[in-house]
Amino acid sequence: MTEQRLELSRDQVLAHRRSVAALDQRLPPGAESLRRAAWAGLQDSMPRAALLSIHARVEGTPPTTWEDPSLVQLWGPRFSAYVVAATDVAVFTLGRLSTDAGRRRFAEETADRLEALLGGRRMTYGEAGLALGVQPNSLRYGAPTGRILIRWDGARQPTVWTVPPPDIDPFAARLELARRHLHVFGPATATTFEEWAGIRSPGGRAAYEALAGSLMAVRTPIGEAWIMAEDEASFRASVGRPSGARLLPSGDTYFLLQGRDRELLVSDRDRRSALWTSRVWPGAVMLGGELVATWRRASRDITIQPWQHLSAPERETVRAEAEALPLPGITEPLRVHWVD
Repeated sequence: MTEQRLELSRDQVLAHRRSVAALDQRLPPGAESLRRAAWAGLQDSMPRAALLSIHARVEGTPPTTWEDPSLVQLWGPRFSAYVVAATDVAVFTLGRLSTDAGRRRFAEETADRLEALLGGRRMTYGEAGLALGVQPNSLRYGAPTGRILIRWDGARQPTVWTVPPPDIDPFAARLELARRHLHVFGPATATTFEEWAGIRSPGGRAAYEALAGSLMAVRTPIGEAWIMAEDEASFRASVGRPSGARLLPSGDTYFLLQGRDRELLVSDRDRRSALWTSRVWPGAVMLGGELVATWRRASRDITIQPWQHLSAPERETVRAEAEALPLPGITEPLRVHWVD
């Protein structure tokens, strides 16, 4: 890894992240676009958050998109519920498999016991845990084997079942997971990769060392980090400002950040506290490429709390985007409320 560092401004970093996340311009409908939208996985721990993340990135997203055959649900980074492309299961499972022999053995044994219990059937994870005599949440530890998938509609317990293990070396899967983190969240470090993926040190450092020839050193307003060398042109590209609005759900990839990375995205301490709360995070409103408000929903009522003055046309843009959210089970028009 060369130590000559490229200087990147805040605007360059955020413009790259918006671009690769398809937040400047929505992608056309289709499996290829869904895979790109889920390139770093879509957190779905808040019911249907992944659906709303897709809507922010892909045109014509109906309420049933989260069930598209090209997508699956699993317990991904930090054992949260995620939606990923079916072809990428190995990346988000084996990529997180522990290198510790004991932990790895426990993961495999958990998947073995679940597979023997189910025998090709599907079962709620509560029923499975009871039948195995374990806490249902402990089944999550078998997820990094790539052999456990889930379906969670947000209202009931997840249904679990087992599948054949992915045919890929776990370290190769981890390298691809690191590449995706660098592409979507970059500039990044081995530590931020470990935090995001929920893997223990030195797993991130080993991946970065293996990728050394593919990385470029950079310096940002919050410190030194790395990007994929192939992304240099994207970071150097002219910084534009998209005109539209997006309502990003709780846990959306764009602000799924920790530590000083949050300072780069939201410089004001009070606004950071409003977005990254100690309990359930609200959603974030993006307008003109910047986060300008938080939002929450209760049934068909959407409450938006601006961080700054928004003109009448800007409010209309945000309102129209809010009313277009493809929410399952909501048959009446959505109602937008402003809390200034």
